[in-house]
Amino acid sequence: MTISMYQASIPVLIRTLNNLVAILEKGAKYAETKKIDPSVLINSRLSPDMFPLSKQVQIASDIANRGAARLAEVEAPKFEDNENTFPQLIDRIQKTIAHLNTFKPEQIDGSEEKTVTLQMRDNTLSFQGMPYLLYFVLPNVYFHVTTAYDILRHCGVEVGKQDFLGQP
Repeated sequence: MTISMYQASIPVLIRTLNNLVAILEKGAKYAETKKIDPSVLINSRLSPDMFPLSKQVQIASDIANRGAARLAEVEAPKFEDNENTFPQLIDRIQKTIAHLNTFKPEQIDGSEEKTVTLQMRDNTLSFQGMPYLLYFVLPNVYFHVTTAYDILRHCGVEVGKQDFLGQP
């Protein structure tokens, strides 16, 4: 049995982003319960040279949206990166999930060898479809979701491994 590009991408991204929504909801509830200004959590970072929680969420959203869109050769939605509340961040992730839900297997399957070229700040990266998904898109989404989780955990939000992994 083989796994398709669609199966390896869209359901995985949706699950990961749904788990991020649940983690953000716990962050919002924690701020409310502890009477902490939510902006303190949203602007928190693990290190001075890392992005804050809000940017981690925005990047996870962008990479998921753009990754799927590039594999399907369609335009990805653009967001303004102006979210600064938990409800706004959650809404952005839910919009990303809604976008991912529009993809059909036939749009993604067969993209294993498709050339995907990314213009970065300092250079251009070129991938075939499968390495793009497995070595760029998924690791980047996991990195930024994990970092968002870690920021909230560091701030005292009671989240654990099961929150990151979600329900089986």
